[in-house]
Amino acid sequence: MKWVTVWGNATSVAEHRPAEYAKNITLRYPIKCAFGGKKIRLHFSNYCGTEPVTFNRVTVATAVSDREIDLKDATVVTFGGSQTVTIPAGEEIFSDEMEFFVTPMGSISVSIYLKDFTLMRSGVIITGPLSKGFFSVGDQTFAEVLPLNYTRSNQSFYFLTGVDLFTKKSNRAVICYGDSITSQSWPDYLAQACMDNPYNRTAIIRRAASGTRILRQYSCITYESYGLCGKNRFEREISTVSGADTVIIQQGINDIIHPVGTDVNPFRPMSDLPTVEELEEGMKYYLSIAKSYGLKTMVGTLLPIGGWRTYAPFREDMKNAFNDWIKTQSVSDDFIDFESKLIMENGCSFKYEYDSGDHLHPSELAYKLMAKLAYEKIKE
Repeated sequence: MKWVTVWGNATSVAEHRPAEYAKNITLRYPIKCAFGGKKIRLHFSNYCGTEPVTFNRVTVATAVSDREIDLKDATVVTFGGSQTVTIPAGEEIFSDEMEFFVTPMGSISVSIYLKDFTLMRSGVIITGPLSKGFFSVGDQTFAEVLPLNYTRSNQSFYFLTGVDLFTKKSNRAVICYGDSITSQSWPDYLAQACMDNPYNRTAIIRRAASGTRILRQYSCITYESYGLCGKNRFEREISTVSGADTVIIQQGINDIIHPVGTDVNPFRPMSDLPTVEELEEGMKYYLSIAKSYGLKTMVGTLLPIGGWRTYAPFREDMKNAFNDWIKTQSVSDDFIDFESKLIMENGCSFKYEYDSGDHLHPSELAYKLMAKLAYEKIKE
């Protein structure tokens, strides 16, 4: 038996808004588990917080539906034996290990009660068929069903960054690392593809944050929610995934499309634009760190950008040169050529059916295809 992360997300900087504190609310996150286990522990992060956060109570229970739990096994999660815990700014913690039986392909719910004013800064927005969250007024940690009139769905996942199961040695985790393209649907479709196999032993763990770049990050509140650069993310995010043996990296397009010049946007100088060689060195940094943790590495090609609002021929040339390097380099163990399946023939844009409409992010049909391509690489 060993610990394996069965669910997880990155921690990033939540968007700065005037109303950025919460009080007297419960967060509830239903989680589909790729395989079963007999013990559980939870990983929480306040890495991007600038103030301590206090959880007054956290519970875990079998999920009956998105908002509903089975009270028969609802259990208080403890931290050093206490049901209340304070996480300092910039810190991450694990809960105590606890006996909790999870069935293969079963679902659990984690509920977190925040009694006092709490800075909602450490969080990440994710979407997909398996990615649902809720917040509800009051302490609902033992509510069988979240009250409809006092509950809203929420795609921001705060503080909870991992769920580990004590499970069979044969089970494993595969990490999907990247930016908004990976914080959207394809990792969920990949997880579903794995779970369609009744003998599945693979959990898909997403470590993605919208707007993030390999080489740069913003220091202004306008764009700080675009998250941390690679050297402030990558090692911390992959090192906290238990039982991982593979990482798929799909990142770099924001490094190319963000800089526009201070005459257009004072926060996006052209001096932020890297060379292709600098992008390659950034990816080599990722790969060296991943290999130091014994992970098999796969790099995904960057996707089409024709029609995106900052599109320019020089950006297209950079993207193509970086993709050529990805497909010919020998640093990673493998690559996944996402772009070749999604791009218009003899063009620079998505095929019509694979474009979400903004000419940068794929459609749901494209995300399903990306998941299929990744599954072919990781299936056993």
